[in-house]
Amino acid sequence: MKSPVALKVSRQEATLILITMLWGATFLIVHHAMQTASPFFFVGVRFAVAALLLSAVFWRSLAAITVKDLQAGALIGLCIAIGYSFQTWGMQTISSSQSAFMTAMYVPLVPLLQWVFLKQPPRLMSWCGIILAFVGLLLLSGNTGESSQGLGIGEYVTLLSTLAIAGEIILISGYAGQVDTKRVTIIQLAAASLFSFLFMVPAGETVSHFSPTVILSAAGLGLMSAIIQLTMNWAQQSISPTRATVIYAGEPVWAGIVGRIAGEILPSLALLGGVLIVAGVLVSELKIKRRSQQT
Repeated sequence: MKSPVALKVSRQEATLILITMLWGATFLIVHHAMQTASPFFFVGVRFAVAALLLSAVFWRSLAAITVKDLQAGALIGLCIAIGYSFQTWGMQTISSSQSAFMTAMYVPLVPLLQWVFLKQPPRLMSWCGIILAFVGLLLLSGNTGESSQGLGIGEYVTLLSTLAIAGEIILISGYAGQVDTKRVTIIQLAAASLFSFLFMVPAGETVSHFSPTVILSAAGLGLMSAIIQLTMNWAQQSISPTRATVIYAGEPVWAGIVGRIAGEILPSLALLGGVLIVAGVLVSELKIKRRSQQT
């Protein structure tokens, strides 16, 4: 008799896990760059570099660009710009702990949006994995649960970034199979850069001084962003938004590991949160077979 529970990780899922590790490593680079650069401008430069790098590699594919490619790239790019830029903007007025807690809301939001817009209700084990990952994110953020005196601009823009992150994952899956991965990735990176520069106006930002730190950080993050976004678009053609979300929930774990190597020490509750997030990733991959399939 076969075991009622089977754990299977596909090539796409394994690749997303590796990309999430790379994603987590970007936090330390951004942290150092923010000492001399303004957030919206830096995000714009970062994605401009990413778009240029991919354009140089896949420029031939742009000749066959379609309206659907432009539509998908623009919408996904807008979500990326809001997710990265607004989260950074919010952290200028609220603590990193508050930001981490609020950003964690994208974990349960994705399956709900998937249910509403894609008519794909999550499986039981996906829900269990999401719950574990969400609890883990709360512990990892170190949030005390203390209430504030009301929502300010920092809280509002962080909530917008949370919706944007969930929207990005949903849109990537929604357009999977309908568009060319390489073209859409280039378009979305270029759109993310453009929107981030536009966000400088309401934020009252000016162009940052191009110090060696800013240039090297933007170039390095641009390359990493190009790899991350291209891989996400490729992998999510065969992975549901719910599974992808739980894998992405491991991002703060890897960020914490990189921070520990750099000298940061995580408290015990944060370490427990990391364990729960990893457990959530594993649980979401479990498949419970029916009795008729066990014999």
